[in-house]
Amino acid sequence: MPTPNKAASVAELKDAFQSSNAAVLTEYRGLTVAQLKTLRRSLGENAQYAVVKNTLTKIAANQAGITALDEHFAGPTAVAFITGDPVESAKSLRDFAKENPNLIIKAGVLDGKALTADEIKKLADLESREVLLSKLAGAFKGKQSQAASLFQALPSKFVRTAEALRVKLAEQGGAE
Repeated sequence: MPTPNKAASVAELKDAFQSSNAAVLTEYRGLTVAQLKTLRRSLGENAQYAVVKNTLTKIAANQAGITALDEHFAGPTAVAFITGDPVESAKSLRDFAKENPNLIIKAGVLDGKALTADEIKKLADLESREVLLSKLAGAFKGKQSQAASLFQALPSKFVRTAEALRVKLAEQGGAE
């Protein structure tokens, strides 16, 4: 029979899995408390980094419908529950792991899809949402100006063709 504390922990972790866009499992063996505090600060307000018990977290993940992470609940595990932009948080984790090789990114989940450590690193290499949106807006603006140029070119080309045809017909009419 589970204790009330464990049941509450499972419920809290299940809610964290369900309310987050993404979750990243890490191994933090060898990191100091100060380093973990620095990591939490670097993740910002859009992510919560929690040191968890593997068994309880595995139960909570399964209750939340996430079974792809089961094999990664071994050793000292911490989870970054990401509620904001997953790219920014993945970058923060990647950068922190570069400076502190004791932090190992194990796996993750993004919108219900399991991610490997390599896929999380690829996610970190993406540009932020704002940059991608501005590039998309720029591309749309470019396409609109191309379309406007095309629509402007059609009438003027028609006028030039009609004028050339008129001149040709006038020359043929005057030659006869």
